[in-house]
Amino acid sequence: MLKFYFNGSPNPTKVALFLEETGLLYEPVPVDTKSGAQFSPEFMKLNPNAKVPVIEDDGTVVFDSNAILLYLAEKHDMFMPESRHRGQMLSWLMFVATGIGPYSGQSVHFRHFANDASAYAANRYQFEAERHFKVLDDHLAANEFLVGGSYSFVDMAAWGWARMLDYVMGDAAPAKFPHVKRFVHRIGARDAAKRALSLKESFSFKPTFDDEARRYMFQHQHRKD
Repeated sequence: MLKFYFNGSPNPTKVALFLEETGLLYEPVPVDTKSGAQFSPEFMKLNPNAKVPVIEDDGTVVFDSNAILLYLAEKHDMFMPESRHRGQMLSWLMFVATGIGPYSGQSVHFRHFANDASAYAANRYQFEAERHFKVLDDHLAANEFLVGGSYSFVDMAAWGWARMLDYVMGDAAPAKFPHVKRFVHRIGARDAAKRALSLKESFSFKPTFDDEARRYMFQHQHRKD
């Protein structure tokens, strides 16, 4: 059975959405990153980058949420855009992987966790997050879904961070991106999305973001040159 190493953060949640949408049998394996479980020798054999999500699938290990989605969609031929849309599929998937995800994550870091952040850094990542979501919003203004007019794994990839617009950019963000907001609500109303979001509730994760959690999550603060 497929093993799915996860926590409740945006990148594992989009993989959980795919698994719930498809009905593939899987074993969820919680990884409590606030307690440093991602740095265990066993986990780092699976992902030397010490990040969730990871899957083990009949001896094949795949890490990075977007790689996992592409791998599963291609293997099972489920939620794949038609082959004639492959160029657009790869383009929008990489847009999520290299733009939406990283800039959203950095915007969250400087907005919520970097107590001594420079104004330049905070402004830089806020601007880039807004710029990328504007590209997504403009595309969705003329398209119900990202690729080929139908719901696909690429939409699931975008949904992971898009559903957290207010956390990424502030309470006013959803109103700035009405087409992204509509897209998020449409996917969020699906039963599979509700199951994906509730998956973490079946497991015990450390609830507090204390000094120990900061040490594991923000290792740059403790490095020794």
